[in-house]
Amino acid sequence: MAESIIIRVQSPDGVKRITATKRETAATFLKKVAKEFGFQNNGFSVYINRNKTGEITASSNKSLNLLKIKHGDLLFLFPSSLAGPSSEMEMSVPPGFKGFGTPNVVEDEIDQYLSKQDGKIYRSRDPQLCRHGPLGKCVHCVPLEPFDEDYLNHLEPPVKHMSFHAYIRKLTGGADKGKFVALENISCKIKSGCEGHLPWPNGICTKCQPSAITLNRQKYRHVDNIMFENHTVADRFLDFWRKTGNQHFGYLYGRYTEHKDIPLGIRAEVAAIYEPPQIGTQNSLELLEDPKAEVVDEIAAKLGLRKDTYFLSSEECITAGDFQNKHPNMCRLSPDGHFGSKFVTAVATGGPDNQVHFEGYQVSNQCMALVRDECLLPCKDAPELGYAKESSSEQYVPDVFYKDVDKFGNEITQLARPLPVEYLIIDITTTFPKDPVYTFSISQNPFPIENRDVLGETQDFHSLATYLSQNTSSVFLDTISDFHLLLFLVTNEVMPLQDSISLLLEAVRTRNEELAQTWKRSEQWATIEQLCSTVGVQLPGLQEYGAVGGSTHTATAAMWACQHCTFMNQPGTGHCEMCSLPRT
Repeated sequence: MAESIIIRVQSPDGVKRITATKRETAATFLKKVAKEFGFQNNGFSVYINRNKTGEITASSNKSLNLLKIKHGDLLFLFPSSLAGPSSEMEMSVPPGFKGFGTPNVVEDEIDQYLSKQDGKIYRSRDPQLCRHGPLGKCVHCVPLEPFDEDYLNHLEPPVKHMSFHAYIRKLTGGADKGKFVALENISCKIKSGCEGHLPWPNGICTKCQPSAITLNRQKYRHVDNIMFENHTVADRFLDFWRKTGNQHFGYLYGRYTEHKDIPLGIRAEVAAIYEPPQIGTQNSLELLEDPKAEVVDEIAAKLGLRKDTYFLSSEECITAGDFQNKHPNMCRLSPDGHFGSKFVTAVATGGPDNQVHFEGYQVSNQCMALVRDECLLPCKDAPELGYAKESSSEQYVPDVFYKDVDKFGNEITQLARPLPVEYLIIDITTTFPKDPVYTFSISQNPFPIENRDVLGETQDFHSLATYLSQNTSSVFLDTISDFHLLLFLVTNEVMPLQDSISLLLEAVRTRNEELAQTWKRSEQWATIEQLCSTVGVQLPGLQEYGAVGGSTHTATAAMWACQHCTFMNQPGTGHCEMCSLPRT
């Protein structure tokens, strides 16, 4: 009988031991590897060396002994997506790093940009401490790494959380350059597919049981700053609270840029606020189903914006965790293709000086996992506390702990029933620029905001005609560059322009008046003007704005709009050409 040997095979999922014999062929051995790791026969490659040299092919003529593979040797398995060098991977990670993540994930543009930056903190020569020439370096002037805690703590104000890309640099530093770094997402659920016992609650084992969680204050954050482009964006949102006193909710749309005050930092710049359907009172808030949500996201994307945060006037960690789970951060270093979230929360709250203050925060990745797997509950009588659920026959919940200091100064571990939410919150600074930025035009008489019927503010063609009559700018782009107006043109039920507004959105995004003028001469805008003229509001300069020159006003006076379908009919007809219903 041939002598058995054990070969170790290392993969991105860990190390497994394969029992074989010296006379066993390479093809037979690779079949055992495929069965053990759950791969198809051609879904992976096995190498003798870590640097992907010495590949073991499925040969029936070569034995393990001939390949000089001995008892206890360590081989290296790479899935097909990682089996060879990837130029795309090399472009988006720090030099010298090859991780075990998901290389085909498309990261955000800001992540791709920051991953190519040096990130080091360069310091000039200190005339008092440095004793070397102008070309030398010492401990007092050598560049610091972006994750240097002492440097971050001495900033003004001090930075408690390093940036996410600085955290990645910390993981990928050192001698091994983070070759086996993988950002694992926490799971609080029982692993499926365990066949050694009955399903929960009748059985559980160490293979499928999720590990206990000890909550730690997260040392990094995915977004380091929230900045409103100008005060008008926030003031128009707060105007609802000033008039009603009720809580209010809004999605903030903007873009992610580099935050240069923090090494490798990310800033969320807010350009507009979309207010979905909701019912708010002084002490509660209920979000209603929004049939326009996908259209709003699509229009914002064409304008170069994305939903990066929401605006709420009370602290709700569970709500924040739910939104962050719905907007994951794409990350190549995670086996799941995503890790954490850039979705942040901005809160309008009162301060001791009786003024409105803006505060930003995120919840940690641990909180996201607890919320995603339905393990965290709020405390009704103590809003500053959460409560980790207990296991039941319907759901297994792992134990959740947090560390605290007792009255004697000793560090103790407490069960998270209840749990101070301060362990789950990450603070983010919220600012306004010294020099305001305007993605959209600011008007003295702005177009009404959506879903504010409770205030008597409605979006219809009468409000559109009123807006156009009060904004008589000679620059059409300034008149049309209003986020809420653009949403109305796309989502109104009378004449939605979703299929024909791309040119106008491109003009607004690039601030191109020529493209805006081209779209203004289209039939769609001419029809919009005709509809506006039927609501009893005279548009000054209609002939100038019209798409058919000087005959527009005359044609408008002669044509009539059907009361049933709003179709514009030619003069002299008694029935609508579209729906065939009588004129009166």
